[in-house]
Amino acid sequence: MVERRVGAGQGAVWEALTDLRGMERVLSGVTRLEVLTEGAFGVGTRWRETRRMFGKEATEEMWVTASVPPERYVVEAESHGSHYVSEWDLLAAGPSATTVRMTFSATATSGVAGLLATLLGGLGERAVRKGIAKDLDDVASAVEAHGF
Repeated sequence: MVERRVGAGQGAVWEALTDLRGMERVLSGVTRLEVLTEGAFGVGTRWRETRRMFGKEATEEMWVTASVPPERYVVEAESHGSHYVSEWDLLAAGPSATTVRMTFSATATSGVAGLLATLLGGLGERAVRKGIAKDLDDVASAVEAHGF
């Protein structure tokens, strides 16, 4: 779990985190994002997100499995023999502050890649925590400096 206090209300933070078409402007790690579904962000929304990781670009397809605006949503993905779950909680910390808590988990589902991910869990966990912290810093910068 990674947590960050943001100097903006829940609504603005929610908008920054769920505006998929504007995500490349908010998250510096995202190099490309393709929305695959129509309509507003919610359960069933799917997209392909490309990020630069470990010096290479990686593209993952993700989908929303739970959404309670402006408080919480869950995103899942399957890749390289693992199932990923990202849980985002936006906790009101006053009228102009929100604590964003992101919890990430990965479960090996099959294959050598999944087994390898499990064995290298600690090393991967540190890299993931660092990436999440950077994303939360980017979100804070976007909403505090530019508003949403």
